[in-house]
Amino acid sequence: MRQIAKPALLATILTAAVSAGLSPVRAEPAAVAAAPGDDAGGASASDLAKKLQNPVGDLYSFPFQSNTNFGVGPHKGAQEILNIQPVIPIHVNDDWNVITRTILPVVWSPDLSPLPTTPVGTGATTFTAFLSPRNPTNGWLWGLGPVAQIPTASSANLGSSVWGGGASGVIVYSNGPWVAGVLVNNVWSLGGTFGRFGNGYNNFLTQPFVNYNFGQGWYVMSSPILTANWDTPGTKWTVPIGGGAGRVIKLFDKLPVNLSLGAYYNLVKPDFGPDWQLRTQVTFIF
Repeated sequence: MRQIAKPALLATILTAAVSAGLSPVRAEPAAVAAAPGDDAGGASASDLAKKLQNPVGDLYSFPFQSNTNFGVGPHKGAQEILNIQPVIPIHVNDDWNVITRTILPVVWSPDLSPLPTTPVGTGATTFTAFLSPRNPTNGWLWGLGPVAQIPTASSANLGSSVWGGGASGVIVYSNGPWVAGVLVNNVWSLGGTFGRFGNGYNNFLTQPFVNYNFGQGWYVMSSPILTANWDTPGTKWTVPIGGGAGRVIKLFDKLPVNLSLGAYYNLVKPDFGPDWQLRTQVTFIF
């Protein structure tokens, strides 16, 4: 295998692994928008599932997404990335919403020796604000807005110390049991230095998603997260394929909770990136 300078190798490993576990949005879309303040506990499980499957769905939720990456680094270890990602809709008026989505990753890394390893820490936070119509048109709903990368990484091994910004967009189509669409963003560092030893970045992400809802809260889905690190040497893309299933239940017949499980295999990946990922998620709905 070709040799890469140690700082560049470490950046390649961590960027590939973290990108495989992050999504500015854990994609999951909706057909009908609920007004802020609606009682989520009074909606049917299937209606809530559809709303959660929409990245610009008008629904307060607090997801915890576990991304377990296998085959990371020179020793093919396992890495855990727990995304804490609250979704808060802001009701602008009767026609428009701003949907804010925040992702704070907590990372547990395997041994990357002979490179420096940070066993556990936080990565960079991603914040997105989508301006979106409150109601779909013929089943279509869209959102556009800025995306920011906040330097909350606890170690240089886990993320850049430079702020970043860019643009994000999403389009969703909902019809009967189907909810499908695609989310896209690109984030550029606001400063920093580029090259093998730099902390600048230029990262692209797209997340196509398709969900089929069976009723009683059950659904199957596929929502792979495709990423590209334009500045990394060698292979820039991570391209997974896979899917999973989930269900919305109500705890104590009152509190709605979404549970999902999926697996994704990386058809294309950078050197030392993960071979595959197990994605599990628990979402509390309010």
